[in-house]
Amino acid sequence: MTANEAARDRTAERRSDDETLMRAALRLAANGPARGVNPRVGCVIVDAAGRVLAEGWHRGAGTAHAEVDALSKLQPGQARGATAIVTLEPCNHTGRTGPCSEALIAAGVGRVVYAVSDPGQHSGGGARRLREAGIDVSGGVLAEEVEAFLADWLEVARLGRPHVTVKWASSLDGRTAAADGSSRWITGPEARADVHRRRAASDAIAVGTGTLLADDPALTARDENGGLLPEQPVPVVLGERAVPATARVHEHPLDAIVFAHHDLAAALHELKERGIRRLFVEGGPTLASAFVAAGLVDDYLIYLAPALLGGDRLAIGDIGVATIGEGRRLHIDRLERLGDDLLIVATPLGRAEGN
Repeated sequence: MTANEAARDRTAERRSDDETLMRAALRLAANGPARGVNPRVGCVIVDAAGRVLAEGWHRGAGTAHAEVDALSKLQPGQARGATAIVTLEPCNHTGRTGPCSEALIAAGVGRVVYAVSDPGQHSGGGARRLREAGIDVSGGVLAEEVEAFLADWLEVARLGRPHVTVKWASSLDGRTAAADGSSRWITGPEARADVHRRRAASDAIAVGTGTLLADDPALTARDENGGLLPEQPVPVVLGERAVPATARVHEHPLDAIVFAHHDLAAALHELKERGIRRLFVEGGPTLASAFVAAGLVDDYLIYLAPALLGGDRLAIGDIGVATIGEGRRLHIDRLERLGDDLLIVATPLGRAEGN
C-alpha cells in the first residue's frame, strides 16, 4: 500500500467515525423542544481514541447550548485536544448565553466537526472563529440528514420570518361563500379533517378581524368528534378593529396574539421572535390577498369542492395583478383526493425553482 492509499484509508475511516458520532449527536438533539426560537442541537465530545467523554443537547431558550452542556460535564482540562461533534455550526454571538465557539476554544478542544452551517446573520461564523484559533474544523458531515431534521428552524433563519401557508376552501369557480354569505360546508368531512390536522402541525393560525367578526372562529385544531387535538396553534388576529370580549378566540387553550394593525412584515418579525416557525393563514380573502400581494406566501393549500356558486365572494381579491403577464404563477407540488374534494398543494413558481 502506498502512502497516498494509506492516507485515503485513514481519511475514509475518520469520515466513517465522524458520521457515526454525528448520528449519536442527532439522537441527542431530538431530546430538545421541537418548537421555539432555538434549534434542537446535540453534541458529543470524544478523546483521541474515539471514546465518548461527554454528551449534551440544547433544552430551549435561555439554557446552555449543546456544546456548553457537554463541556459542563467534564473536569477542567479534560476536553484539551478532544473532538467535539455537533449537529449545527457552533454559534459565534452572545445572546442569552455566550458564544459556543469561545467556550470550545477556552476548553482547549483540538477538533470540531459539524453538519450544517448556522445561517444566522449574528450567530453564524463560528467555524471561522474556531479556525482562527488554530482548531481543526470539518463541516458538512451528514448535512442532508441534519438539514432535514432542522428544516423548519433553518427555513425561518434563512427567511428571517415564519414559513407562511395560505389556505382557502372554495367551489370550483373560486367562491368561498354563497350570495347570502353562508359557507358551511363547502367541502366535505375528509377535507375538513385534513385542515384540522394541518392546523395542529402549525405553530400559529392567523385570521383578520373581518373574518373574526363575521364568523367568530374558534381557531382550534379538532378531531372528527369536535374534541381538541393534543397540539394547538396559537391564535393570531390582525386588523385595527377591536376583538370583542365575547369572541370565541378567547376560549382557545392558548392566549391569542393580537396585532391592531395591517403591517404584515412587522407582525411576522414579532411572531418569529416569539418562536413561531409555521404560520397557517386561514383568515378570509382580505388577509389572504394581503399576504399574496406582499409576496409573503411560501405555500398554498387550496381545497376545491365540486360545486359552482357564482357571485362575487371570491377566495382572494386584488393582489396587484394588472395584466396576465403579472400573474402570480404557482408550481403544483401535489394533488390529493379527499372524499369528493380536491386538495391542491402549490408553491410560488420562483420558490419552487429555488430562486
